Amino acid sequence: MSVDIYKINPEFRDIMPQEIIDLEDNATWGAEKRGINDLTDKKEILEEHSLCAGCPEAAALRYILAALPKPEDTVVVNSTGCTSLMFPHIALHTVHSLFGNQNAVASGIKRTLDWRFPDKVKDVVVLAGDGATIDIGLDYTLQSFFRQEKITTICFDNEVYANTGGQESGSTAKGQVFKMAPKGKVFEKVPMWELAVTSGCHYSVKLTASAPKSVAKVLREAVLIAREIGPTYIHLYTPCILEIGLSANEGLWEMKEQDKDRFVSFKYVSPEAEEYLKQCKKEGIL
Repeated sequence: MSVDIYKINPEFRDIMPQEIIDLEDNATWGAEKRGINDLTDKKEILEEHSLCAGCPEAAALRYILAALPKPEDTVVVNSTGCTSLMFPHIALHTVHSLFGNQNAVASGIKRTLDWRFPDKVKDVVVLAGDGATIDIGLDYTLQSFFRQEKITTICFDNEVYANTGGQESGSTAKGQVFKMAPKGKVFEKVPMWELAVTSGCHYSVKLTASAPKSVAKVLREAVLIAREIGPTYIHLYTPCILEIGLSANEGLWEMKEQDKDRFVSFKYVSPEAEEYLKQCKKEGIL
């Protein structure tokens, strides 16, 4: 797990495609000041994807990849869902888990990395949808919080089982009707960001993916706190524009509208994490 794994064998450099050479010469891996400003011209952040045109999840993943403090020393664990279609396009260490058990897999990976590399920083980030995080995987998710596993969990909340036909999830808003949920949701949206706090997370944030800089800031804070203090959680609204009947260019508008309603900002930082963030700012890490 090093930037050295991206080095081209000198004997093959003259036959390598230019885009591969660009990855070595111009990539942000190992750069201290990498961030969302690199999104426009850095291939490794996610040049292409196979999701629907205008999908907010694709934009959100770009922001997250760009904001990772040490991508070359990060393992991302994902679960079955729309996001899993993007991971084959990412030049990053990724592990695809079974549906719902991503936090259990991430816990094992983090413990192994800490044992194998005791003197190095190795970050583990979970990225899964609302079905895997809140419904089918809720037990695994909460148990990792209870055990104080030092991992960051990100829920891409599109409020529906989007890649299997449009079933409601625990994160669906009350009253919402979908193709495979014709009667409408009968109970309120599960406040996972509050459950995270109750279950021991030292950092829990709810926001939409409408503001790239906000997503990047939250991601960096969450990963840094998870390194030293304990579990952190990010609940990110990434609506499925296909299932709620929007056009490709309306995803940003939808997220901004929900900023004013269901996804009004929520942020919890434990006292220990607050002190650590102050220390990080003094040292110039944030």
